[in-house]
Amino acid sequence: MRQAGQDTPDDDSPATGARSEQRRQSRERRRLRAVALALVSIVLLGAVPLFFGIRTLSHDPVFDNLDQLNVPAWAAAKTDDDVSGSRWCLLDCRLRERTVTSQKSPAETTKVYEDALRQDGWRPWKVTRCPEQETKGSYTCWRRDELTLDLWVREPTCVPPPVDGEPAIVPSPGSPAAATECAGSLVSVKVRNAIDDERTRPQPTTDPSLTGEDPFPTVSGDPLGDLTPSPS
Repeated sequence: MRQAGQDTPDDDSPATGARSEQRRQSRERRRLRAVALALVSIVLLGAVPLFFGIRTLSHDPVFDNLDQLNVPAWAAAKTDDDVSGSRWCLLDCRLRERTVTSQKSPAETTKVYEDALRQDGWRPWKVTRCPEQETKGSYTCWRRDELTLDLWVREPTCVPPPVDGEPAIVPSPGSPAAATECAGSLVSVKVRNAIDDERTRPQPTTDPSLTGEDPFPTVSGDPLGDLTPSPS
């Protein structure tokens, strides 16, 4: 029972309104924290796979494999890589090209690279058009799984830098100056997908046993020239 003179609580009093406002703001803050946490989770869950996906697409595993070849440091003093084409062979298949500067002679460099390729599972590939045109130095072709590899080792092309704006005199081959300027060797490695390498496809042939006889033989001379005229 209420005692006489006791005030009746009023739901519309200022204290009640303040508590309602505080509860509303508290719910709003919890909702904003939940939304922020969800957004952060989505960003993190999407960013990590995206980062590794971009990293995988931007770096070719074939170059990683070439980096792991067991060659001494002097045989890979400087390396330049170039890549073209599509990894999924859209329009053009991927072509990987690597140029390496070696500090020793072509003969020594060729041996260490060929040994390293054999250790890595590559096998010599005896095929025509290897090389496709006459070249100086050692040019060999290799195959492993779905890839082909061309290895070309030769002496570097040595052009001395200009002196006082004038072209320098190129030392004659065999001279001490030429030996100093043209030390070491140059290595070119070209890796292609075997399905995109024309040398893996059967080459056309003109063997008559495969093409058969010509259904329309060529007639030489006058076919009526040997006929004897009948007496009239």
